[in-house]
Amino acid sequence: MRSKPIGIFDSGAGGLSIWKEINALMPYESTLYISDAKYAPYGSKGADVILKRSIVNTETLIGKGAKIIVVACNTATTNAISYLRKRYKIPFIGIEPAIKPAALSSATDSIGILATKGTLSSALFHETSKRYSRDKTVIEQEGKGIVELIESGQLHSNEMKKLLEKYLTPMLNNNIDCLVLGCTHYHFLTPILKQLLPKNVNVIDSCKAIARQTKIVLEKSKLLNENETKAEHVFYTNGSREVMANLMDWDQSIIHKLY
Repeated sequence: MRSKPIGIFDSGAGGLSIWKEINALMPYESTLYISDAKYAPYGSKGADVILKRSIVNTETLIGKGAKIIVVACNTATTNAISYLRKRYKIPFIGIEPAIKPAALSSATDSIGILATKGTLSSALFHETSKRYSRDKTVIEQEGKGIVELIESGQLHSNEMKKLLEKYLTPMLNNNIDCLVLGCTHYHFLTPILKQLLPKNVNVIDSCKAIARQTKIVLEKSKLLNENETKAEHVFYTNGSREVMANLMDWDQSIIHKLY
């Protein structure tokens, strides 16, 4: 089992931000990645649809030999991971917005959270926010339209810049010094956000933390690959191979079409 791959799925290419950190931390671990871009964004879908897609992606990854599954999507985590953990025997790693490190590091006691509707409206998000930001000012903003622009290859478009400026304005008016990115797609916005934000505002996401947690669970489960052999990485999408390839500066021939 140790040589089996790590399975990762997301509603699109956003979870590649998690894949990148997992690969950097554990270079000998093989991976399987599913971009369920045909149904992106999950954040605007109902709970039933999100659960159904999460089950389909999970069973596909298990069928291809995954030893652990990283649910590389905040919305899928909040809506489906409890069910997945009860139904399937392999370990699951979930994601939630990095509210705790933001709350601990904020000097102005004011935090901005940019996330999808599905994440912001979830019980898990509200529980986490209440626990760690009780004495903080929290400005929540739904990133409506962001995932769609990224998935259509418009990451660096003027439309994206205008959208971000609109979303950031109320946060900056409330003197935030931490911006939490509550969607794995948003990781790819970091260079743009740093241009738009004052230097004192820290942009925080969960990518490195999720990679570390994946390694911890693999070690505890005795599933960590101990052989220093070349890893194999297989990527699938039911959407645009070009968009995935462009985000990572890859040749799109390494990405396979899926259902």
